[in-house]
Amino acid sequence: MLPIERQQQILTWLEQEGTLRVSEISKRLDVSEMTVYRDLKPLIKQQKVIKTSNGITCTPQHHISANICSYCNKNSNTKLSVQLIKLNQQVEHTCCAHCGLLRYQAIEKEVSQIICYDFLKDTTISAKMATFLLNADVHLNYCQPQVITFDSLKQAKQFQLGFGGNIYNFEEAIKVIMEEMNGKTCCHSKK
Repeated sequence: MLPIERQQQILTWLEQEGTLRVSEISKRLDVSEMTVYRDLKPLIKQQKVIKTSNGITCTPQHHISANICSYCNKNSNTKLSVQLIKLNQQVEHTCCAHCGLLRYQAIEKEVSQIICYDFLKDTTISAKMATFLLNADVHLNYCQPQVITFDSLKQAKQFQLGFGGNIYNFEEAIKVIMEEMNGKTCCHSKK
């Protein structure tokens, strides 16, 4: 297992269990404690984990930033962003509905709620109840394929009359985005 894979496994265990001792991590990974310390060093430097008297624990809300998209790492904008509220009460932000839907697809079992903003009214809505307009002929600096969210089907259709595009519900929008992406990474992705 590569160091990056071990580090990701350590983060996963810490998110699930809270705190672990280096000796326990060493046993689980079947590596020396020195190797575990080397794996932990960059995680500590990145402030993803902290040393405690009981061992190692996640830094509270370590991978969640309201200013960075959790999918493509682009700076997120509150008017365009989507929030994924996870079962563990952590909140992830994405820069746009495109990234929000792709991130939801990747971590669906961990998400209790997904919230976005109505494009016209700037009000908070449940993404699962929203209407999505994909590929409208208006450049909004969203990730591609561009996704615009609406609270009502009527308003989405009116917007579509002026700017084109295709209208979908939550599940359909995810499917279409996945098909259009066809294994490509997000246009702003730094991963």
